[in-house]
Amino acid sequence: MTELSTASRKLQTVFDAVVHKRGLTLARTRVLLHLSNNPGVNQKELANILGVETPTVVRLLDGMEKHGQIARKAADRDRRAKQIVLTAFAERQVEEIEEISHRMGRQILEGVNGSDLQVTLRVLRQVVSNLEKSCSESTLP
Repeated sequence: MTELSTASRKLQTVFDAVVHKRGLTLARTRVLLHLSNNPGVNQKELANILGVETPTVVRLLDGMEKHGQIARKAADRDRRAKQIVLTAFAERQVEEIEEISHRMGRQILEGVNGSDLQVTLRVLRQVVSNLEKSCSESTLP
């Protein structure tokens, strides 16, 4: 498991350095990508998706709103809830982030053959599934 942890940390570090050159942070990039893939979520739902506390998301969104990346709108079903939407500026950033992600993916998977990659992905999906099951059943030590 050390290798998995090391790979994750290095990937985050490299990705953060690349997006930082474009005036972004890893945290904001994650929010942009999640909002792009989950349009119309509210702050609480976004916090759950990201796995962080709602106050953390609120602070992050405050900064993103000041930078013109998101807008908050009253939700139709609950006016107290704020729906988060991407601005046109942020949508262009998402396109750039996705291109960076694809380039990095090709680069970091260089030399990995297709069958090894498929096995790795299958194993990682099972690990994630086991972790989710363990968390929901509280069976982790």
